[in-house]
Amino acid sequence: MPLGHKISEFTSMTDLTAALPTFVITLREGVEAALVVGIVMAYLQKANQSRLHGWVYGGIGAGVAGSLVIGALLLSLLTRLSQAEQGYGAIAKPALEGGFELGAIALLSWMLIWMTQQAKSMKADVEGAISSAVDRTGLAAGWSVFSLIAIAVLREGFETVLFIAAKFQQGWVPVAGAIAGLAGAVVIGTLLFQLGIKINLRRFFQVMGVLLLLIVAGLVVSALRHLDAALQLLSLYDPNWSDLCAPSGACLLGPQVWDLSQILPDRQFPGILLKAFFGYTQTLYLAQAIAYVGFLSTVGLTYLQGAMGWGRSPKSTQVSP
Repeated sequence: MPLGHKISEFTSMTDLTAALPTFVITLREGVEAALVVGIVMAYLQKANQSRLHGWVYGGIGAGVAGSLVIGALLLSLLTRLSQAEQGYGAIAKPALEGGFELGAIALLSWMLIWMTQQAKSMKADVEGAISSAVDRTGLAAGWSVFSLIAIAVLREGFETVLFIAAKFQQGWVPVAGAIAGLAGAVVIGTLLFQLGIKINLRRFFQVMGVLLLLIVAGLVVSALRHLDAALQLLSLYDPNWSDLCAPSGACLLGPQVWDLSQILPDRQFPGILLKAFFGYTQTLYLAQAIAYVGFLSTVGLTYLQGAMGWGRSPKSTQVSP
């Protein structure tokens, strides 16, 4: 096989794997937002309040626009910092990337656990909120519907753009994955509420939830790596911090657990797929291993108990996504 073809094939694989995590996250978040929109639209139709449909579309547009603005600001900040190769600007870039990853870990973990606890009452909660909005008169009803939809879409969008910002080093490919995931969510929403096609949403959310759980666990490993890189740069730049890191170079990570760069590199297939979905890294340190296992043992187990019904008797099992 010609060398140029091999390079092209590898580049395509790299681009695809960079897009997959954001596709999964946006698809799941988008379907959740689509459920809220669909429930609201169905209620308005049933209540003969089609005059409020325009406020629903406006809320969708405002939520999407707000998410794009937040994403643009975060990416612009990281772009400026990436151009600062000296001084504290160079230190701030990996520190912010690690901070964004920690924020994404917190938000996505909360969303996973919250959804398993609230899913069974989601329809009733949304209908209760829209019922209160419809009972108002004039513009008050419209603005209430607009706010309900805009907040729902913005909440899901913010989680996605924070994840994309954390993946800044991979360029614009994660954005393409997010667009594809959003398109998939629109298709699923249309199938559900416009065409009346039955989809096993419980199974969908379970599968997407497990994938998302593994992706977030990978963020734990990546966040520690970025924070450690920031501390390494700080120790080199400021003599007062020179004793912060070990002679080996690691500051937070501790001793190395493995170095599989010659056996299973994380920039080549299949290592690149393992990195995208399972947080695999060719060089793993003790603190990363402990944090990864700790995350799956706490957040992961809590999510699986709620989503899969583990640890509950058959009589008490709840149906949830």
